[in-house]
Amino acid sequence: MVLGGAISFGVLTSFVKLAYRQGYNAAEISFVQALIGAVVLWLVFFFSKKENATRKEIPYLLFTGVFIGISTYFYYLSVKYISASVAIVLLMQFTWISILLEWAVFKKKPSRSEFAITVLILIGTLLASGLTPSQDISLPIEGIGYVLLASMVYAAYIVSNSRIGKDVNWQNKSAWTMTGSAISILLVNAQTLVFDHHLGLELLEWGVFLAVFGTILPPVLFAIGIPKIGATTSSLLMTVELPMAVISAHFILDESLSTTQVVGIAIMLTSIVMMNLIKSKKRDLLPT
Repeated sequence: MVLGGAISFGVLTSFVKLAYRQGYNAAEISFVQALIGAVVLWLVFFFSKKENATRKEIPYLLFTGVFIGISTYFYYLSVKYISASVAIVLLMQFTWISILLEWAVFKKKPSRSEFAITVLILIGTLLASGLTPSQDISLPIEGIGYVLLASMVYAAYIVSNSRIGKDVNWQNKSAWTMTGSAISILLVNAQTLVFDHHLGLELLEWGVFLAVFGTILPPVLFAIGIPKIGATTSSLLMTVELPMAVISAHFILDESLSTTQVVGIAIMLTSIVMMNLIKSKKRDLLPT
């Protein structure tokens, strides 16, 4: 489920770039995407006839949504200043940030195998992005700042989602989370959305498509999957978003896919398989 959510996220960047070509901005795209996602998830919850979260749990679920909302907005904004390949390389730093965050806050020390696999994933990330040390790249500080903020906030989302609302059904948890996401994007971009917008049928169409792959499927899959496997495993699995972004850009935007990128994707996927095998062996050794 976590892999499925990451794959869904991975295809978004290419379509966001297509939406940019039609004149839309990060505030419009991220807000409409989050709003439609929240509406659909609330409909799913009401028809599921599940119990609502308690008054004590709701603020924490909304707060978790703030993390994913702000992260999405910052990431979409960064693509305005830097290329998608560089942006996603920097975004993937959430892998080790989330591990260190859980270590710092919850005293959960990562194992040696997790450290080793993280290094392999970072190597694969660099190769899959198409960047090499020989390239002379001048990166705008705004783009770097936005995507690094997105990475840190995304790491906070993974950790909080793994800890908060474990007893809340996924239908309700996803609805509250995405509500928090939409509210946070609206508050941050209130002036732009009210006075400088291009709201219309075409944006709504983009919003529906992006909501399915960005704010409906992933939150549902993450809400079910992340609490079952934990933040560390989830953060590693979610790096599959990078190869999916590279592959979708190749087929949708006709961007080139080099041998180096293919090698990087292979390293990342191999690392993810290794990580799952290690986790599986550890579970098998636990007393029943």
